[in-house]
Amino acid sequence: MKKKMISLMITVALLTAFAGCGAATSASGSENSSGGENYTIGISQFAEHGSLDNCREGFLEGLKGEGLEEGKNLTVKVNNAASDMGTAAQIAQSFAADDMDLICAIATPAAQAAYNAAMDKGIPVVYTAVTNPEEAQLADSDGNPVGAVTGTSDQLPVEAQLKMIRELLPEAKTIGILYTTSEANSVYSISQYEKLAGDYGFTLETAGVTSTSEVSLAAADLLDKVDCLTNLTDNTVVSALPSILDAANKKNIPVFGSEIEQVKIGCLAAEGLDYINLGKETGKMAAKILKGEASAEEMNYELLTDSSLYINQAVADNLGITIPDSMTERAVEVFEEIEQ
Repeated sequence: MKKKMISLMITVALLTAFAGCGAATSASGSENSSGGENYTIGISQFAEHGSLDNCREGFLEGLKGEGLEEGKNLTVKVNNAASDMGTAAQIAQSFAADDMDLICAIATPAAQAAYNAAMDKGIPVVYTAVTNPEEAQLADSDGNPVGAVTGTSDQLPVEAQLKMIRELLPEAKTIGILYTTSEANSVYSISQYEKLAGDYGFTLETAGVTSTSEVSLAAADLLDKVDCLTNLTDNTVVSALPSILDAANKKNIPVFGSEIEQVKIGCLAAEGLDYINLGKETGKMAAKILKGEASAEEMNYELLTDSSLYINQAVADNLGITIPDSMTERAVEVFEEIEQ
């Protein structure tokens, strides 16, 4: 009887071991019904506005181009922090607790929160729309990742923007910039404007805010001191851009954007990046990590340097500003109306 019991126990143990082998998965992802890998990723987007939406769209397109498609072999969870640092941290902690295969963080505050939450869990973080990864402490001074974190930078083409403003406003003397004091990306961009503004005959007036509730009052004060405003990729400020445009229009003061979506809704012009393309490049990087072709620790962040000119002719007409033919001809897109 005892021998039979021992034999039965051995048989059960062997069957269990074989069953376990059949259910084994790779270190990243799980096996789907067709025998391939299935991955679950989290997307943490810091704010809801056009450029970051474009990053998210481009990111998913980049993954799809590499054979990773939502609903087929990819599960995607998206959360938006609505420009709140605390919410960004909560989203990151939730994704880390769920043991995502990868976290995509859109914008600097989301990237910082994601890496802080994921670094001890071994979850790779891929960011996009981070202006200066070194300043954000996501990369060292040589561009090397500080851990399992890499991505793409949307560093502003500040000199090209200043050239454009000077060409459109030959008599302007003072440029105003609103920025969020807690956004490392904006603090860095301000430093670049301070270095270069004098080369183009401009002085700079800045106003720092800590939340969207402060933007209207800060904008009203700034508009009394400047000939124009220019926007950064500041998430808090861009979220309140319609109210800034409304106040500027009442004073007949032009506002320049930093990318196409800002020009669509009422900025006069922008020399900026294509955020769909930025997202696509990020998606390609994420696909390599998920497939095991590269690790985040080994991949330096990528910097897109090509900028494009966007013009809103309707805004120019409203402000009585003549766009030189040379600028219209080289613009990637000229909008004939203001998007509502």
